[in-house]
Amino acid sequence: MSKTSAMRAAFAGLLFAIALPIGAATGGALQQSDVDISNKASLQRGAQVFFNYCASCHSAQYMRYSRLIPDLNLTEEQVQQNLNFLRDPLDATQPLKIGELIRPSMSKAQGERWFGKAPPDLTLTARYKHGGADWIYTFLKSYYLDPTRPSGWNNSLFLNTAMPNPLWEYQGTQLPIVKTHKDAAGTSHSEITGFKSAVGGTLSEADYDGMARDVATFMEYLAEPAALQREKYGVWVMLYLLLLCGVTYLLKNEYWKDVH
Repeated sequence: MSKTSAMRAAFAGLLFAIALPIGAATGGALQQSDVDISNKASLQRGAQVFFNYCASCHSAQYMRYSRLIPDLNLTEEQVQQNLNFLRDPLDATQPLKIGELIRPSMSKAQGERWFGKAPPDLTLTARYKHGGADWIYTFLKSYYLDPTRPSGWNNSLFLNTAMPNPLWEYQGTQLPIVKTHKDAAGTSHSEITGFKSAVGGTLSEADYDGMARDVATFMEYLAEPAALQREKYGVWVMLYLLLLCGVTYLLKNEYWKDVH
């Protein structure tokens, strides 16, 4: 084996070793969310759910309310009335100014007292979680009843999460299907292989899947708003580069025709 081949093999092995714990942290296979951040209707629905059920506890401190206006095709009035529920600290009769960063109504101290830890910021969740939007989508579908937990809830993707299911009224409640097996040493291991419905929610399974997808779509956008412009202009950049390659090739032939 050449030195270069050995270095490539070693690097590939390192990447594989790093990927193993990351994959194991997901708690199982992720479901495909099929998000599309260019779908404005899905972004708007996802934003509505996010601000009504997530933003009271979690911040999105790297995003401003004003950014939602052009990206989601909303007016300032729509954002202030339907998404911004905080009051201006200088005038409690007015909503928080449109240019402010998105922060929760619950304080850090309250979060620590009620949940044992302050809820994390959600701006970049779709970027740092392995699987991105698929992780968020699967997480929202993996809650189950667990009487051993203080909140009464657990999540098969993120075990022992401190947060109860924020969308339980829509999804309903479900119980885990647990499979137990023994390894070669005779030690028993249990794993959750699925769920069975306990009490139905206000939405059908398909409609709840759509709600989870909309939230994942919005959070995918939240993690990188510039992706909307990047993807739009990316096509034109590629066409420009192809045109430039063609012109460069013709120019090369012109310069070298006399040499040959």
